[in-house]
Amino acid sequence: MAVAEDLGVEADVVLYMKEPPDRAALENLVKILVDPVEDLVRKDSKFKKLELDADDFVGNPEAVVDILEQHKALLQRPIVVKGNKAIVGRPKDRIAELLG
Repeated sequence: MAVAEDLGVEADVVLYMKEPPDRAALENLVKILVDPVEDLVRKDSKFKKLELDADDFVGNPEAVVDILEQHKALLQRPIVVKGNKAIVGRPKDRIAELLG
């Protein structure tokens, strides 16, 4: 991750499509997420193809975990975790704020 390297911070990169987070990891992620929980779900063409309703995920950690467990490609990225805080790393200056 270029932002972490620029800051001189060591970072582990998780290739979530090869090693998707399990339910326990997703549940922990929603607990430590600084952003609204619904921000973890990508609202892209796959989301539309599945005919999902974005309102179903607003403030609903269980629904977010359920959909991400079933459809790992819907996980928003990058997710940056530092200690007991996690953020969606978009825009990328947010990463510098968390890691800096």
